[in-house]
Amino acid sequence: MRIDDRFRVNVPVDHAWRVLLDLERIAPCLPGAQLQEIEGDEYRGIVKVKVGPITAQYKGVAKLEQVDNAAHTAVIRAVGRDTRGQGNASATITASMQAVGDGTDVSIETDLAITGKVAQFGRGVLADVSAKLLAQFVENLERDVLAAESPAPAEDAAAPPETGAPIGNGAGPATELRIVNSEPAEPVDLLAVSGTPVIKRIAPIAIGALVLTIVWRMVSRHNRRRNAEG
Repeated sequence: MRIDDRFRVNVPVDHAWRVLLDLERIAPCLPGAQLQEIEGDEYRGIVKVKVGPITAQYKGVAKLEQVDNAAHTAVIRAVGRDTRGQGNASATITASMQAVGDGTDVSIETDLAITGKVAQFGRGVLADVSAKLLAQFVENLERDVLAAESPAPAEDAAAPPETGAPIGNGAGPATELRIVNSEPAEPVDLLAVSGTPVIKRIAPIAIGALVLTIVWRMVSRHNRRRNAEG
């Protein structure tokens, strides 16, 4: 399924481009996500989600597949698998940025494939959840990252690497495995985030189950009465 999102940050496009491609730096801003390892241009970690009492943890990898500095466009490929083997998820995410006044508009196109319990909610609910989680991400990004620094002058700012170049901190070879000591993430509660759309979806199921329960009890009571009279 395809999910389209858009958000705005109040910094110039070159600054936004540099920050938003620093996956290690912005990972803590993503609800439910925890970055654990970096090896070359691969970023490995986990994403936790809750559906009522059920918690799913996806362990996977994200990689910058294409980077176009001139067009401010990047393609990220992410693949994850439920650690209990109850589903998997994969996404191709295309992010493009455009200067608008003193700020930057960011468009996100996500081609998402997901299986398991989370998939039961369908495209409508997942799109609504995506929009709300993106809003939380932008709030965290502006508060914890963008507000903590000043934009670097254009001539001094380091350009993001071109396609195929290693993504890292430059501290060692591109193939060196580095462990990231990050705080464990709280799982995203999909019911709490999605609210009304999920309630509307599960209400008919709940009502149907209630009706079946009442009918079953009436039949059971009738059978007991007949057995007693017999």
